[in-house]
Amino acid sequence: MTMASQPETDRPLASALIVDDHPLFCDALSMTLKSVAGIAEIESADRLETAIRRVDLSPAPDVILLDLNLPDVNGIDGLIRLRQAAAGVPVVVVSSLADDRVIGACLAAGAAGFVPKHSRREVFRAAFEALRAGRRFLPEGYEPPPEGKAQGTARGTAREEAIGRLALLTRQQARILQLICEGLLNKQIAYELSIAETTVKAHVTAIMRKLGVQSRTQAVLIARETNFASLMPEGG
Repeated sequence: MTMASQPETDRPLASALIVDDHPLFCDALSMTLKSVAGIAEIESADRLETAIRRVDLSPAPDVILLDLNLPDVNGIDGLIRLRQAAAGVPVVVVSSLADDRVIGACLAAGAAGFVPKHSRREVFRAAFEALRAGRRFLPEGYEPPPEGKAQGTARGTAREEAIGRLALLTRQQARILQLICEGLLNKQIAYELSIAETTVKAHVTAIMRKLGVQSRTQAVLIARETNFASLMPEGG
């Protein structure tokens, strides 16, 4: 039986933004949302940065459906950044990566629900019924970690701490951290973002302070705790 938390409020859902880089899947999901969820207005974005620019516009979509595997995203950090940009808009993860570790990390990062990518139409219908009632939607078969065990492992605890620290970053700081992870130097980041190098340096200092680290390398390691590689079973 599908899991959902207790209802909190009613939420109108008439428009949606699909963030996925596969046009055929976007088309199929659009048709599904229109037929089973009554979503009249649907837009799509093929990259995280495109989605973030869209949610800056008014009006914002009522709900966002996010694929974790995007050209400019390598983990749960994309969900964290999108939630920061779209404050108050529920973000539902629709992903083929349906391992319990991935689902748990998405929930820790504030996802409003998780739907495996190739779910039946009835599952999407149930997901939107839950969202409209203010409940978080979880897929059938998901087993959360025992209460108080923080994912049951030290690695799980480190991941949750990393998610919490990354959520403290501003949008610009999160973008700069992503570029640091890509190996760019301050001068290159300044050029990429059209800002002064001194501004980049100030942001890097703030990033390290918020993450509780002393170096760029340590900041990258924190970010990598949310990468897909860290979420997969060892040897898998």
